[in-house]
Amino acid sequence: MPAPRIDATDPAARVEQLRAALRYHADRYYVDDEPEISDADYDVLLRELGEIEQEYPELAAADSPTQTVGGSATFSPVTHLQPMTSLDNAMSAEEASAWANRVQRLLDDEHFDIVCEPKLDGLAVSLVYEHGRLVRGATRGDGRVGEDVTANVATIVSIPSRLIAPVPDLVEVRGEVFMPVAAFNALNEAQAAAGQRTFVNPRNCAAGSLRQKDAAITASRDLAFYAYQVGAFDGGALAAPRCHRDLLEQLQRWGLPVNPEIRTVATVEQAMSYCAQREIHRHDLDYEIDGVVLKVDSYEQRATLGFTSRAPRWAIAVKFPPEERTTLLRDIMVSIGRTGKATPFAVLEPVFVGGSTVGLATLHNEDQVGVKDVRPGDVVIVRKAGDVIPEVVGPVLAARPDGLPAWRFPTSCPACGAPLVRTEGESDTFCVNPTCPAQRDQRIIHFAGRGALDIEGLGERTVAQLTSLGLVHDAADLLTLGADDLARLDGFADISITNLLAALEVAKARPLSALLIGLGIRHLGATGATLLARAFGSLDALAGASVDALASVDGVGPVIARSVREFFDNPDNLVMVDKLRAAGMNFLEPTTPLSHEPVLAGLSIVVTGALAGFTREQAEEAIVSRGAKSPGSVSKKTSFVVVGDAPGASKLTKAESLGVPIIDEAAFVRLLETGSVADADQLAINDQL
Repeated sequence: MPAPRIDATDPAARVEQLRAALRYHADRYYVDDEPEISDADYDVLLRELGEIEQEYPELAAADSPTQTVGGSATFSPVTHLQPMTSLDNAMSAEEASAWANRVQRLLDDEHFDIVCEPKLDGLAVSLVYEHGRLVRGATRGDGRVGEDVTANVATIVSIPSRLIAPVPDLVEVRGEVFMPVAAFNALNEAQAAAGQRTFVNPRNCAAGSLRQKDAAITASRDLAFYAYQVGAFDGGALAAPRCHRDLLEQLQRWGLPVNPEIRTVATVEQAMSYCAQREIHRHDLDYEIDGVVLKVDSYEQRATLGFTSRAPRWAIAVKFPPEERTTLLRDIMVSIGRTGKATPFAVLEPVFVGGSTVGLATLHNEDQVGVKDVRPGDVVIVRKAGDVIPEVVGPVLAARPDGLPAWRFPTSCPACGAPLVRTEGESDTFCVNPTCPAQRDQRIIHFAGRGALDIEGLGERTVAQLTSLGLVHDAADLLTLGADDLARLDGFADISITNLLAALEVAKARPLSALLIGLGIRHLGATGATLLARAFGSLDALAGASVDALASVDGVGPVIARSVREFFDNPDNLVMVDKLRAAGMNFLEPTTPLSHEPVLAGLSIVVTGALAGFTREQAEEAIVSRGAKSPGSVSKKTSFVVVGDAPGASKLTKAESLGVPIIDEAAFVRLLETGSVADADQLAINDQL
C-alpha cells in the first residue's frame, strides 16, 4: 500500500490526509521496521497537523496523532532511578548448577531458597509510582537510559494507574510487557482478513505496539504485564520487604499482576526440575517464554552475594535451547568492515526460525568455516543463538551432494581487489588497502551513527549513493554537502534535503567526545572517549599529547593511549581533521561550570552502587561541580570510593588492594559539604565490608 497523498489545500481534507499519512508511516517504522521517511520528515508532518488543529479547533480529534504524550514524534529519553541490570545466562542445566554451587560457596554453605520465574519473551519496562500514582513508564533501553512510554503503558489494562494503599512514597516497579498468544493470533487473523500484513511473533508485535506514537493503537493491541522486581524504593512509613517472596506478595497487594507460575523451592534439584518442566510445557502457556530466571530469595543473602561488573550474582537466566531449522546454504560471501576486517557470512534459502525469517547468518571467520565444514550447496542447521543472532551450526552431512567442493577463503578483497592478509597467530583476515571503498563507506556510516555524531537521516543507502557519485570521500566531506549535492540522490526532495542539511549542522556542534567516537579510533569506546575529551578539553590538545600523557588519564590504559597516538600520527587522518576544522566541526568538550566552592579540587572520586539521595548523574554532577573528577574506574590515583547499595565487587576489591579510602553515603555528603571526611567514616564502612 503506497503512502497516502497529502497535497490537499482544504484544511479539513488536509487534516485527514496528514493523519492517514502519519499513521501509515508509524506502521512502516514501528510495526514493519521498514521506514519510508526519516523521523525528521515525520516531525514536519506532525507539526503541520498540530498547527492546523490549533488554527481550526473544530477539526481536532481525540485519536489524532498529535494527542500522544508531549505531541512529539519521538519518545523522550528517561534516566532510570536505578540501572536496569542484565542477567548472566546459563545455557544448560550444568551451567545453572554451577551457578548454584558458586552461590553456595559465597554463602559459606548457608541454606538459600530459590525463586523460579518463567522468563517472559517480551519487553522490559520500568513503572514509577509516587504516593501510589503512576507518573512514568519507560522502556529498558540500554539499562541506564530508556524511552518515555508513559501514555502507552497507561493503556494496558493490567497496569494500575493507582496502587492500593498503604503505598510507599516512591517505588520503581520492574516488569515485562508482553502480548498473549491468543491476542497475537486474533490480531493476525484480523490483519489477514483486512488484507493487511501480519506480524511475525508476539515479542516483536508487543515491542512495536508499546512504541506506537498513537497510544490508541497501543490500547487496541491487548498487551499484558507482569511485575517481578523493584528498583528504587522509598517506603516512607511502609517497611521494605525482606525477601523476594514478600515483595511479590506486596506487589499483588498494591494491585499489580504477578505471574502465577512463579514458585519458591528449597533445593537446587527442585529448581532444575522446575526448569525442565517449564521447558517441556513452554507452549502450554498463553505467552512466549525463552527460559526461567532463578533468584536467591533472601535480600540479606543477596547483599552478601552482590554484583559482578555487569550482573547480580544472586540471579541467573536459564535459557532454553534455541529453535533450530534446516535450510539450503546458497553461498558464502565476505563483508568488509571499517577496519578492513573480512567476515564470512552465509547466504541462506530464507527460513523461519526463532520467531523470524532468516536469510543471512554469521560464520565469524575463516577458521569457523573450516571447523564447521559448511559448503555452498549444503543443507545446513540454522540456529538463532540466544534467540537473537542467526548462526549456522553445521551441515547435514547425509544430505551433502557428492563431490561438493570445500569453500576457500578469498585471497583478494571483494570490494577493491587488494590482497586479504591474515597475520600468523590471528584468526581474523583483513583488507589492508586504506582506500578500499567498503572500508570507506563503513567508516562514514560509523561516523554518522547513533553512537557517534548521530546524523539523522543518513543511513547506509544514502552513504552508498554519496560515495558512488563522488560527493563524499571521507567522513569530513559529509559536513560540506549542499542542497544541490543532495538533490542528486534518489528519494531526496525538498523536505528530506532540508532535514538532512539541518542534521549536519547539528552534528557540527556535537561535543568532542562524540567526534572521537565517530573517528573510529581502534580500541577507543564511548567511555574512553569521554574521559579523554574531559581530560584534554580540545582535539588539538589531545592530538598533541604523548602516549604517557594519554595513559595518565584515569580509566585510559596504555593500549588505548598508543592507539590514539598512532591515529594522530597518520598523515591521512590529519588531513581529515583539517577538513573537519574547515567545515566548522566543534573540537571542544563542554566543561561543567563550578556551581559550588571547589572544595574537592584535585580529587578523584568513584561512586559504586545505588545511593539513596543521588542518582548516578546527580552524584557525578555534585563531584565535578566541586572541582573533582568522577572517573568510572578505580586506580591508584583515586581519592575516595563511595559505596552505595549493591556496589560493584570489582571496584571494591581494587580499592581495597590499592588502599583507597572507602566511604558510605553519609560520609560522601560530608565530603561534598566540607571537602574532607573523618577517620571514623572510613573505619565504619570498612568494618561493614
